[in-house]
Amino acid sequence: MPDGFSAGDTAFVLISAALVMLMTPGLAFFYGGMVRVKSTLNMLVMSFISLAIVSVLWVLYGYTLSFGPDAGAGLIGNLDFLGMRGIGLNQLTGTIPTTTFAAFQLMFAIITPALISGAIADRAKFGAWALFIALWVSVVYFPVAHWVFFFDGGNGGWLGDRNGVIDFAGGTAVHINAGVAGLALCLVLGKRVGFKRDPMRPHSLPLVMLGSGLLWFGWFGFNAGSALAANGVASMALINTQIATAAAVLGWLVYEKLKHGAFTTLGAASGAVAGLVAITPACGSVSPLGSIAIGLIAGAACAAAISLKYRFGFDDSLDVVGVHAVGGAIGSLLIGLFATGGVGQTAKGLFYGGGLDQLGKQAMGVAAVAVYSFVMSWLLGTAIHKTIGFRVTEDVEVAGIDQAEHAESAYDFSAMGASLSRAVSGVEKAAAKSAGTTASTAEKTEVDA
Repeated sequence: MPDGFSAGDTAFVLISAALVMLMTPGLAFFYGGMVRVKSTLNMLVMSFISLAIVSVLWVLYGYTLSFGPDAGAGLIGNLDFLGMRGIGLNQLTGTIPTTTFAAFQLMFAIITPALISGAIADRAKFGAWALFIALWVSVVYFPVAHWVFFFDGGNGGWLGDRNGVIDFAGGTAVHINAGVAGLALCLVLGKRVGFKRDPMRPHSLPLVMLGSGLLWFGWFGFNAGSALAANGVASMALINTQIATAAAVLGWLVYEKLKHGAFTTLGAASGAVAGLVAITPACGSVSPLGSIAIGLIAGAACAAAISLKYRFGFDDSLDVVGVHAVGGAIGSLLIGLFATGGVGQTAKGLFYGGGLDQLGKQAMGVAAVAVYSFVMSWLLGTAIHKTIGFRVTEDVEVAGIDQAEHAESAYDFSAMGASLSRAVSGVEKAAAKSAGTTASTAEKTEVDA
């Protein structure tokens, strides 16, 4: 290997890539448990299909558009690495092989469109969704990843490298990007049948808790791995991730108790995700104390934000806007207050003597990504809706999208019913036999007496 190669850093980033990959199945379970039973499989596979589509597109042109040499003005990469050509085994990005870096960044590209799917749960055609993923990552995610993540000594992406917007692991490129796209799509597709009228409670809270646990676990790779080295910055990112997430669970539950009178498992799971989202951009620039503040603020604020869909009348099925768009914006903006200048970044926030300069940069990054993502996502969603149709028919939605789109159901209730009937019948027979035996014994006792 060439000079500068680190086997330890490479192993660390490879493991982190695997952890981030696990987040997409974790998201599938998190979302899958939150929908009604008739949409479970559809919700699961809407995440899984992103693994397939984005992986192929990443090799073909996604990596070069995101991390190829800048094609001009920091907006998009050129085509030098089309089909991953020119990337040899001995080529390094920092201290790790470029192939390792590409694999790690691929996992970010996969989960970002999967996050959007929760906003349109219960009502999207699967084929239209798959087409949207392919178009959206090409037109939205790959350029935005270049803006935020590509650094080249001042000649890289226009937000991160040229203007100093801090986003350690994807608060803008991943969460604001996906959350605002979710808002655009739920406006294009419209409200679910029975929105605000019928109960649409999660069908499996254990699945939700399992999914949130997998997300929490995988997020250590998401955040700590973004240091691209097994070093002190990675360690600080990891501990900040844990602390902010824990604080957000507490913030969400306290708000929920005060507002609704109960501590719910769904609130605990959602609070954890809100904290993970908020600390993502900030984990490499704040202290553990700052992480507690970010988590508490994000937990309470996101818990409050999910009610906006009822106030403004948009049907964000699984609160993608309230958790990811709002949480990502909170975490990104609070860097402008809590950045210490002594972790992985030299920029300081307002509370550490840096003034309002960094807060202004963060606000610019949040606004730029939000506007671009919303406009392009709305245009792509509308184009698909007007051509091949994005939404299933009302009859399909009411009957259940799993059967119509996938010819399957998550749970075989007929078999469960038959098993239950056999079990009940067996219990009744056993009871009858026991009763007969008891009666015979009693009669014999009488005769003997």
